[in-house]
Amino acid sequence: MKIISWNVNGIRAALKKDFIGFLKQEKPDILCLQEIKIDERIRNSLKLEFPGYQAFWHSAQRPGYSGTAILVKDGLDYIVKNGLGNHDYDQEGRVQCLELEHVYLLNIYFPNANQELSRLPYRLAFNEELLKFIKKLEKKKPVIITGDFNVAHQEIDLARPKENEGKAGFTSEERAWFDKLLKAGYLDSFRLLHPEKIQYSWWSFRAAARARNVGWRIDYFVISAKLRKKISKAFILDAVQGSDHAPVGIELE
Repeated sequence: MKIISWNVNGIRAALKKDFIGFLKQEKPDILCLQEIKIDERIRNSLKLEFPGYQAFWHSAQRPGYSGTAILVKDGLDYIVKNGLGNHDYDQEGRVQCLELEHVYLLNIYFPNANQELSRLPYRLAFNEELLKFIKKLEKKKPVIITGDFNVAHQEIDLARPKENEGKAGFTSEERAWFDKLLKAGYLDSFRLLHPEKIQYSWWSFRAAARARNVGWRIDYFVISAKLRKKISKAFILDAVQGSDHAPVGIELE
């Protein structure tokens, strides 16, 4: 099974940049999207369709902001549920849960702490609420957690760690929560298969950062340790354009 996650920074913008071509080329069984930036009214007016896939949307209440979506290839058996059951987070369309026969797949757009760290408390509260939700699911089946985590976990995960220490996406608090998640019985799939590889999934639009590869790895697939032997590939498609993020993915046996 091939699963891909991609922060598209606006589904309408992505569709204008050959999103359908990407879908046809990569042929994922499941595609998780973050930051779709589209509400139900506009979505219905555009009559969005993705041949061979069923789409499930979790839009933010605020127009043009945040939101997630999951595209599932026709023929799979699954149940999709939106939200954590907490209005503070669900109104921003941040979490979707796809239940498959043997695993849960969580599609998540983690809050950004903001440049002034004004949303760091919100972000940390979200993290704790999410971890409770994950542990509850884990009692039934292994869990795969994917999406834009909005944090670089270790110094290897960003081009300029010293200059960014203490800034949004690289604060000690955000990184410590990632440690806590892994200690709870989860694995960073990319680091599991590529312990020393330097590769990024997001670049600022400023100062030609992508052309110079001054990036961050903030998009992840974190998996239950029970799935360690099932994972065969973990990858970043950093040649794919269309967003300031690159798609990331895994393949499971």
